[in-house]
Amino acid sequence: MPIFDPRGSFRRQLVALTAAVTAIGVVALTILVQLVLARSTEHSLDTVLEDRTETVISSISTAPDGGLLVPDDLLDAGVAVYGADGRLAAGSIPRSERTIYADLATVRHRRTVDHAGSGESRVLAEPFTTGDGASGVVVVTERLSPYERAERQALLVSVGAGLLMIALAAGLAQWVSRRALAPVAEMTRAADDWSEHDLTHRFDLGPGSNEIAGLGRTLDRLLERVAIAIRSEQRLTSELAHELRTPLATIRANADLTLSRDLSPASARDSLEEIAAAARQMGATIEGLLELARTHTGQGLPGSCGLLDAVIETVGPTDDTSIDIAVDPAVSVLLPQALAVRAISPIVANARRLARRIDISSAPARPGYVDLYVDDDGPGIPASQRELVFEPGRTTGDGAGLGLALSRRVARSMGGDVRVADGPLATRLVITLPVA
Repeated sequence: MPIFDPRGSFRRQLVALTAAVTAIGVVALTILVQLVLARSTEHSLDTVLEDRTETVISSISTAPDGGLLVPDDLLDAGVAVYGADGRLAAGSIPRSERTIYADLATVRHRRTVDHAGSGESRVLAEPFTTGDGASGVVVVTERLSPYERAERQALLVSVGAGLLMIALAAGLAQWVSRRALAPVAEMTRAADDWSEHDLTHRFDLGPGSNEIAGLGRTLDRLLERVAIAIRSEQRLTSELAHELRTPLATIRANADLTLSRDLSPASARDSLEEIAAAARQMGATIEGLLELARTHTGQGLPGSCGLLDAVIETVGPTDDTSIDIAVDPAVSVLLPQALAVRAISPIVANARRLARRIDISSAPARPGYVDLYVDDDGPGIPASQRELVFEPGRTTGDGAGLGLALSRRVARSMGGDVRVADGPLATRLVITLPVA
């Protein structure tokens, strides 16, 4: 299971996770606070009722006629004192709670009743016996609305504080993650630039012990291994090309020399012409390999050339194929003309072999690059084959099948590319090259 979703920003996911965890904590804390506050409110309410009841009971005395005497200043609204016979001896009864008071007038044990009438309240009935033997019941009520209002205010404060905590946590996570991942973003930008221009650079973050420094050292080792592999491949390519060029030149020279003489029968001349043509084709391939081997991702080849000049050299003498060129003569590409021709010629050669009409045009690509379109009315390339045609050894006719592979390699060595795209004719190949 992946640690993070590669489809989104890691920093955004970290901020979202922090906010989510904080939100869960805030909700849990709010619920806990409300439960504790409700329990505390209930306890406070019961304490108030008990204190009021005890105050009233402690002030009750017996009248000469056997009745109960209660000081008027203690008879607040909702305080009622009943005699032993259940008759009201002092105080007042709230109109909405008369039935409850009547039921509680003769209780023998403490009793609490919650009333949900026009205004929620809690009623406490407390039996008592005075020092001179008189008995009765004190009934006291307390409105719940002030306590409920305090609970609502506490809930609003908790929600507001929770939202503020979530925002602060998300902001802090954003700030911390931006600072922590800034070196990674810089490394990413540097690696993108190096991949297009020069693989000799290294991050060189020093001997630090943090994870970013460790990642930099690991990537430096990886880049070194990649550079070693590239240099080894280039040396091998160069050595093979040099080894093949000399015997191939001998074959070609002897074939041309023999063709300059009178030969019979005609089949011998045909065979020699075929050998000479194959030698020229192999020579072009070897020259392309040599030119690539001299570069380290293209940086060893300074210079530029006109794109139209390279196209004209590639097309060469006209034949039966109709070729229309619409390339901007003001566009120059950032590579020598010989290498530009190497990138373009295999594509044009394939089109001339398979099609009767070829259209070559140019258009601006991404910043710093130009696209060269080669359209033809040949058999076309199926969508499933659009990448396979660039594999070395893939061929639809004569040759070693290295033409398109070399063309793409030359373009990519300069930060460009060669790809198959949809066009107005059956086949379109797009060559992307850097602009000078």
